[in-house]
Amino acid sequence: MAAAATSMDQLVKQQGDAIRTLKASGAAKEELSAAVAVLNQLKAAVAAGPLVVGAPAAPPAAPAAAAVTEAMVAEQGLAVRKLKSDKASKEDLKAGVDKLLELKAAFAALSVGGGGGGAVAAEGGGGAAAAAAAPAAKDEKTQKVTPWEVEGTDEGIDYDKLIRDFGSASITPSLWGRFEQITGEPAHHWLRRGLFFSHRELDKVLDQYEKGEKFYLYTGRGPSSESLHLGHLIPFTFTRYLQRVFKVPLVIQLTDDEKFLFKKIDLDECHRLAYQNAKDIIACGFEQEKTFIFSDLDYIHYMYPTVCRIQKMVTFNQSRGIFGFDGSSNIGQVSFPAIQACPSFAKVFSIPLGGSLAWGESAAAKKFQCLIPCAIDQDPYFRMTRDVAPRMKLPKPALIHSKFFPALQGSKTKMSASSASSSIYMTDTPKQIKTKINKYAFSGGGQDIDEQRRNGANLDVDVAYQYLTFFMEDDERLAEIGRDYQSGKMMTGQVKAELTETLQKLVKGHQDRKALVTDQTVKDFMEVRKLTY
Repeated sequence: MAAAATSMDQLVKQQGDAIRTLKASGAAKEELSAAVAVLNQLKAAVAAGPLVVGAPAAPPAAPAAAAVTEAMVAEQGLAVRKLKSDKASKEDLKAGVDKLLELKAAFAALSVGGGGGGAVAAEGGGGAAAAAAAPAAKDEKTQKVTPWEVEGTDEGIDYDKLIRDFGSASITPSLWGRFEQITGEPAHHWLRRGLFFSHRELDKVLDQYEKGEKFYLYTGRGPSSESLHLGHLIPFTFTRYLQRVFKVPLVIQLTDDEKFLFKKIDLDECHRLAYQNAKDIIACGFEQEKTFIFSDLDYIHYMYPTVCRIQKMVTFNQSRGIFGFDGSSNIGQVSFPAIQACPSFAKVFSIPLGGSLAWGESAAAKKFQCLIPCAIDQDPYFRMTRDVAPRMKLPKPALIHSKFFPALQGSKTKMSASSASSSIYMTDTPKQIKTKINKYAFSGGGQDIDEQRRNGANLDVDVAYQYLTFFMEDDERLAEIGRDYQSGKMMTGQVKAELTETLQKLVKGHQDRKALVTDQTVKDFMEVRKLTY
């Protein structure tokens, strides 16, 4: 465990440096106390000494210390990948990999709680004890969900685990039942089917709404392609539903700056794509008098004071731990999370929500609640936002999380705009939709007709059926398809045909609505003006 011990000493030193930086910058007492607590946990882990195979297991390290170490593992992993992509020398690559292994060993030592298996596996030795420990480490199911990368296991994404890991709450039938009681409208079928499955303080938003206090909605899009795909429709379609039934205002952020900072796209092109994507968004059916769409590049002067305040409250160590930034991240990437966070606060929209610049400092602005519908991979941004909100004396944004819309190839990851074979775009022709479904949609059915009739289909992994759960609104027909397909009465080709017809109709309707959206319509939605609500 010499490598682990070395890395633990490095962690102690780095955390000490971070505390000195916090003190020099006049950080809040709570933030300083939390950092000191992490330092003490790391020192305790060093004092405990290396783990010995066969010795009684030490108590697991405190979560905060393990989290810091895990963040460093993620950072070094990114650094190694960059070395590979940059075709670094063998010596530099070996040094980077060696450091990564040391950090992994340190993390294993912190995480161990059941006999030292993690440490033994990291050492790669130890005879029979190591042989017994290795299979458990190898078979462990892992998934990765960040704002930029989603990867599940062979069984797909474990959403119950995400709720536990992220610390959010499940959306229960009683909670979505309140939607119906309060609005007098049926709950959206995505709520009933559990496709929007998790939340943060949604119940409090409903409590306030019942008392006559309105909220505003905030969602967004990072413009990196000419067209939206089906997965992009999920937050926008659900947000349109919320706007309609609650009769509340909506702000939609187009993060053209983000795509320039994180992707190899020219800044002017990102700005152009923002306006192109706005047409797709408007075609989703939002009410113009209640909706403000904005480009970060256009609206930044209204946001910047709030952005600065957020940036000062979040340390680099915190940002690195949340988002995985490392030494190769450009300074624009490191500072961007504050830009995505700031629309969570009503004061940023003094004119759209209040009618004047002075409204932003009013009592009404400072208590105006925000509700954010988004996929759960965006939650890290708003965990950070909810952490700084009390220090800004502003309400924490509430969130409602959707499951991922899977790629055609299966539910291990989400649909991506950068992969044509994994996505169905809103510009696709009926023929392209049919071809993509028949050629690429992963089947949970049998290998042949006999096997399908004998065993039926696995609905949990069948992409065609999963897509129908999103876009077939008829509950009875969906249930019938599920029963027949699972029992073997229905074949994969028949389910794909059902999906093809459903999506062709959906996409054609969107295309017809988009054709009516002119450049002037986009300007009207993006004009800085007082919304009516």
